[in-house]
Amino acid sequence: MAKKDLGFDIVYRGETRDRIEPGKYVFFQRLKEHGGGYWLGHVYDDWFGFVIEEPVSLRYGMEMLQTIAGQQKDIMKFDDSLDNFMLTSE
Repeated sequence: MAKKDLGFDIVYRGETRDRIEPGKYVFFQRLKEHGGGYWLGHVYDDWFGFVIEEPVSLRYGMEMLQTIAGQQKDIMKFDDSLDNFMLTSE
């Protein structure tokens, strides 16, 4: 099975990061007292956006990142010119 770099980092309870590169996905582990799991978000230059709006398991979050990675490669197949408005299958 081929290994893909999904471009994510995991910040476990009690850990901190001085800097996270823009464009990375980050899992933040929640306290067990608050139900455990992880918050999953995407880091940008000036803000943090949640990918999933509820805490998830690490496994589910990684599956979601695989889905996102698969969609990213197909996004350039869309041809939106007015003369040739159609999806191409390559």
